Amino acid sequence: MNNDNSDTTEGALTGLRVIDLSRVLAGPLCGQMLADHGADVVKVEPPNGDETRWWGPPFVREDHAAYFDQLNRNKRNISVDLRTETGQTLLRRMLADADVLLENFKAGTLARWGLSDDVIREEFPQLIHCRITGYGVDGPLGGAPGYDAVLQALSGLMSINGEAHGPDMRIGIPIVDVITGLNAMNGILLALQARARSGQGQLVDLALLDNAMSILIPHAGKWFATGVTPERTGVAHPTIAPYETFQCADGPFFIGAGNDRQFRALTEVLGAPEIGDDERFARNEDRLNNSPELRARLGALTKTWLRDDLSAALRAAGVPAGSVNTVGEALDMPQVHHRNMVVKAPGYRGVGIPVKLSATPGQVNFGPRTRGADNAEVLREIGYDDDALAVLRKDKVISEA
Repeated sequence: MNNDNSDTTEGALTGLRVIDLSRVLAGPLCGQMLADHGADVVKVEPPNGDETRWWGPPFVREDHAAYFDQLNRNKRNISVDLRTETGQTLLRRMLADADVLLENFKAGTLARWGLSDDVIREEFPQLIHCRITGYGVDGPLGGAPGYDAVLQALSGLMSINGEAHGPDMRIGIPIVDVITGLNAMNGILLALQARARSGQGQLVDLALLDNAMSILIPHAGKWFATGVTPERTGVAHPTIAPYETFQCADGPFFIGAGNDRQFRALTEVLGAPEIGDDERFARNEDRLNNSPELRARLGALTKTWLRDDLSAALRAAGVPAGSVNTVGEALDMPQVHHRNMVVKAPGYRGVGIPVKLSATPGQVNFGPRTRGADNAEVLREIGYDDDALAVLRKDKVISEA
């Protein structure tokens, strides 16, 4: 796609071609991260579009919910009806020149289109096929649809999130989808490294369930060691104290004293070194056993501070701490802008790229495209001329918003 960003440089993944058939969150997030680092990612949407285009309000424009916009920048976009034989032929032509196929269809969908795992391996031996499902394609739950909140419930994540005496609670972001998208990118990069040695592609198999289970840290370890079911502790840490939210004069404030030195420094900053000298709070184990009293004594002191003042004092003393910001406050932090974690492109503003490479930095070149905006450009690259494009449009194999 032509764009006016004259600062465009090669990224770490420049030259990599990715066909992104995924929709909603985990797959599109993976595709966006690959695109941020230079991969040519072609997002293939069905005629009715990716569901997240309409997951609003708010809407950035008519068919772009803000939700969709945060997952689909830097991707060229075509819209193809893959349920048709012509659409499936078109997909095969794209895969012949691709390095990565990224998809999160229901189990068996590609096979019904003539692209089973065996066929992919035979026809496209160098292709890395990244498949994202809810539970895998076999086993007792194989093939069942996966939704983030359901996976948070089944995996135990809800049971450890929330106030100690409150109900189970969903984590405030779609954490299972996000961690799956991150691990999908990791898996693709691992497979690319293996292909560099062997010349062969492979299947990268991601299940939301697997990824949800993988982040049960440290709770799974506690269960393995003791057989005791982990309980909710609210914002407090299950094995470190103090590691929780307190109230300052102007709002909530988090303190995480992770060792004895940091704890003593905390009490000195608060003007109460006698708390650090108290044998009931001498070691982390003691502080955990006496956490209600410790929480009350520290809380009485933090209420006398303003958050910015306490943050500066604790930072100078080497104690991890900070204000509990709203999303807007976090996005306005000077350090966030210094790290380029708010980025802009024409008609687009979003969260920046967290992986900073010194020689081949990632960059945001353009925002999400309208559905089918790059049909002609992409399909001409694989041999379709203007007459063929006209037939595809007439037969509704391809379409534009």
